[in-house]
Amino acid sequence: MVPVTLQRARRPVALRDVSTAPSRVYAARLVGLPIFDPQGDQVGKVRDLVVAIRSEVSQPRVLGMVAEVFGRRRIFVPMTRVTNIDSGQVYTTGLLNMRRFEQRSTETLVIGQLLDRTVTIPSAGITATVYDVGMEQARNRDWVLSRVAVQEPAKALRRRGQTHVVEWRDVEGLTQRDETQGATHLIAALNEMRVADAASMIHDLPPERRTAVIAALDDERLADVLEELPEEDQVEILEALDNERAADVLEEMSPDDAADLIADLPAETAEALLRLMEPEEAEDVRRLMSYVENTAGAMMTPEPVILGPDATIADALAQVRNPELTPALAALVYVCRPPLETPTGRFLGVAHIQRLLREPPSTLVAGVLDDSMDPLRPEATIDQVAAHLATYNLVAAPVVDDNGHLVGAVSVDDLLDHMLPENWRDQAIRSTDRRQGVRRA
Repeated sequence: MVPVTLQRARRPVALRDVSTAPSRVYAARLVGLPIFDPQGDQVGKVRDLVVAIRSEVSQPRVLGMVAEVFGRRRIFVPMTRVTNIDSGQVYTTGLLNMRRFEQRSTETLVIGQLLDRTVTIPSAGITATVYDVGMEQARNRDWVLSRVAVQEPAKALRRRGQTHVVEWRDVEGLTQRDETQGATHLIAALNEMRVADAASMIHDLPPERRTAVIAALDDERLADVLEELPEEDQVEILEALDNERAADVLEEMSPDDAADLIADLPAETAEALLRLMEPEEAEDVRRLMSYVENTAGAMMTPEPVILGPDATIADALAQVRNPELTPALAALVYVCRPPLETPTGRFLGVAHIQRLLREPPSTLVAGVLDDSMDPLRPEATIDQVAAHLATYNLVAAPVVDDNGHLVGAVSVDDLLDHMLPENWRDQAIRSTDRRQGVRRA
């Protein structure tokens, strides 16, 4: 074999028009790019590349892209429909088959299956893992995989191993199934996505890859992803974890989402996990589970922004700046007498974010309270909660018990989660597929 010249890995600065001289495009840079039709309207986002790998000598042909469109449905976009890959965007002919993408046995997903594969470069005596793959247009205008970006294991005191870019034909192990395939570089790609997008990709991964990803995700990120997955996926993933880790992940979830998930588990499993959770976290979840299903008490979060009447507007604004708060929960500050953890002391009223922004920072929040609206009761039905939010043009509202103590807050996203049918994401995908009634070409 001819000796391989190793190139230090380098990310492309820009992606060029496919109608010009052949350019090299790296798969990891494509993920998440918007896809536009000829009129300039966005029709989806790139999620993966589909290739046909026949041998380690011939460069695999890129069949198309997996695109995510409205409703998190994933469709197949043939490369023959791609007219332009520009810096930060992809253009198509606009004629797309909207049937849900289903991977065939002869196809390989670049991001989902090739990243983290262990390979060797025999002539250089290197064993490494794949962290990116480059594609370019051949003379016949087909797109092919031409380069493989690999990373050697870390040596001595180095935190990261050396990286190289090599020709596809110089790499061995790309066509073989790797039973010990890790997930380091796939996790890196997922961590750069929004949580909902990462959840969608994990949902569509092959079972063995999904298992590796779940094992590699940290508890906080896994908790965030679980909140965005369909119920069946949530239960399947949680039951596959050992009880200790499952309890840790539940602690990282918002209490209302954790309560909904635990309620779907067998009673013995649910109780075992609750006993393993931190007492304070378990107490919040148990309290939410004690309310009748589909009531304000069952759907609320027990952790809104709560301040005492002696707090200043500066204190309130500092609290709502927390990036972990949803926009709905950040819209209101709930003012109560101590204690300030739910169930609180006497509920005094709410302070709206818009009012807070109009007042001097040194003003007390007690001076800008809105106490004109009756709060919700825990037993309020979904229809009553919806009517309350609509009547007062609110995105969140306090929930107060019979003793006047704040027990939580219901936001519009909590309401939508419970108003939509179970597994609405999958149902939307299936119903759209039936309406389209077409086959992938």
